[in-house]
Amino acid sequence: MEKSWKSLKPSRRQLFAAGAVATVASVASTTAAYAADDYGSGELGPWEGNSNKIATPTTIRQVRDANGIYMFGDSISVQDGYALAVRLNTDGILLAVNNWSGRPTAPAVDALADWAATYGMPQRILMATGSNDIFNPPVMAAQIDRTMSIAGSTRTVYWVNVQVARTSVTDAVRLADQRNSGWINLQLADAQKRYPNLKIVHWAEFLAAKPSRMSPTMYLRDGVHTTVPLGQDARNELIAQTIT
Repeated sequence: MEKSWKSLKPSRRQLFAAGAVATVASVASTTAAYAADDYGSGELGPWEGNSNKIATPTTIRQVRDANGIYMFGDSISVQDGYALAVRLNTDGILLAVNNWSGRPTAPAVDALADWAATYGMPQRILMATGSNDIFNPPVMAAQIDRTMSIAGSTRTVYWVNVQVARTSVTDAVRLADQRNSGWINLQLADAQKRYPNLKIVHWAEFLAAKPSRMSPTMYLRDGVHTTVPLGQDARNELIAQTIT
């Protein structure tokens, strides 16, 4: 990283750094006043028919037996998951993926619970989900708690925090995307205080720390998904370094 995210100017911290959005705390304290479509980012559409990549039962059992990693992600991971598996394999780590485009965190945690009941679990879980929760950010805390309960205190859960500011929407909606991303990241940061075995992969901070000549647009092709290969390699390397 070129510089610590903590040293960034307030405006950039407000835009990118997890938990540093000035309005997050005040918004979070009034969640009861909001409906799911009132957070400014719009509503999440149907996702069940979207593309997905899910490991076969044979692969899942191989990864479990080799004490590899189960991964649960969204469309970013559908795109980047294979490259991450290749990267982790250089460190001798096997990866079994359950990635589904458009999927928010709650059904991703459902998938984790299903794998845990059906196959058992290795010692490490990777959650690369949360970007689709910008449409209803207060749900995140409960899903983190569910994940940690399923994993138990002896397993490590790695969670990639989020950076969403869609380039296809209006400025007002884009600002809401960023505010809601910060809200989600703040819930992750708060959960880490309660769960010593929760490790955050600081993707949002990585982007925030880039100087202006390396705009996040170099890493995100649409304000959400990584560019290939630069953004994909950067995010996957950050995940691998956090794990190893």
